[in-house]
Amino acid sequence: MNDKTKGIKGGISRRTLLKGSAITAGFLGTTAVTGFPAVHADEPIKLRYLSTATNQSPAIAAKAKEVTGIDIEYVTVTTDDVTKRIITQPDSFDLVDTEYFSLRNLIPSGNFQAIDAKKVKLVDKLATAITKGEIDGKKIGDQGTAPHKVMYLEKQRGKEFAKGQTEWITLIPTTYNADTLGIRPDLIKRPIESWAELLNPEFKGKTSILNIPSIGIMDAAMVNEALGTVKYGDKGNMTKEEIDKTIATLIEAKKAGQFRAFWSDFNESVNLMASGETVIQSMWSPAVTAVRLKGIPCTFQPLKEGYRAWASGFGLPKTLKGKKLDAAYEFINWFLDGWAGAYLNRQGYYAAVLETAQKSMEPYEWAFWMEGKPAEKDILGPDGGLLEKAGSVRDGGSYNTRMGAVACWNSIMDENAYMIQKWNEFIAA
Repeated sequence: MNDKTKGIKGGISRRTLLKGSAITAGFLGTTAVTGFPAVHADEPIKLRYLSTATNQSPAIAAKAKEVTGIDIEYVTVTTDDVTKRIITQPDSFDLVDTEYFSLRNLIPSGNFQAIDAKKVKLVDKLATAITKGEIDGKKIGDQGTAPHKVMYLEKQRGKEFAKGQTEWITLIPTTYNADTLGIRPDLIKRPIESWAELLNPEFKGKTSILNIPSIGIMDAAMVNEALGTVKYGDKGNMTKEEIDKTIATLIEAKKAGQFRAFWSDFNESVNLMASGETVIQSMWSPAVTAVRLKGIPCTFQPLKEGYRAWASGFGLPKTLKGKKLDAAYEFINWFLDGWAGAYLNRQGYYAAVLETAQKSMEPYEWAFWMEGKPAEKDILGPDGGLLEKAGSVRDGGSYNTRMGAVACWNSIMDENAYMIQKWNEFIAA
């Protein structure tokens, strides 16, 4: 591996997975990694791909069809409905892309079959930020549900998480990112360096926070901790007292007219920022990209307290078997092979296997998106639209800098029911 990928290569040693001749024989058999291209052209197989709209791309589905012959049929639902479908209708999809923080609710249902690491060609190349909670050998923040805490099971149909790496993987990562606040620098016209700015009266009536309780409250916790209002033991697993203090701060700000809106949909967040109705708000990287594609200045602002991170991945329902199961593994292997990863990197996400994504990107693209270097040429989005002009630098800098500054991860708390109750009180206040 060259210097460009130093520190971001994956970390599951295949030696720790291929134990014994029986396992090795399974890896080398016909159900192991299959090849490309278009192996299903004569006998098309359709995979029902369940996820939110954010994780779905017609371009990726079309490329997968071209290369593997597998038809991808997107089943689009909300974040909450992904969880409901998995628990109540595990036979209504063939592949799911869901967030790691949901696994504490999903795995006990018994409706997943863990992914067999022996059948994943690049399992030892998966990013260590996900598999180990490390960047370049250094631990990163793991408050909340850091993926490495919930990535492995002791057995394929197990209902408990393993304490260390095993050959049974809950989710194979698809995308992940380090989230922060989005701002309109042209309207703010001064440096923004802290999460505390979200509640700065200077921006009264011009701010917004994400109205997905389990995520929005963590953005609020980043704000409160920055203000010194609350000191949390674990922002991703608050006590009732910490929840009460957090919500009290939000209600006080709401009654003072601080918030313009509470968004729960990707497009809402884009429209709020593009219109100038908000100048600082909770935001996702692709939404910032969408605003920029309209020719409007928008920054995914690095903040001194760090980032709130998230990760999603592919899971398999317990009902999947036979040719569809083989096709699901084949699609996963293709997804990790580079083309899809490069496509996602160009959206501002991070790919699960950075080494293959790099091979599918131009050197100047990789330097901009992953190394934090000034763009040698204009940077185009996945759709070919102009994102950044030559000379621009990515918000937050390099992969190692951004992911190395993660403070916490999306999570479901032990006091989740109480938290949602209190969050709803805030929204209704």
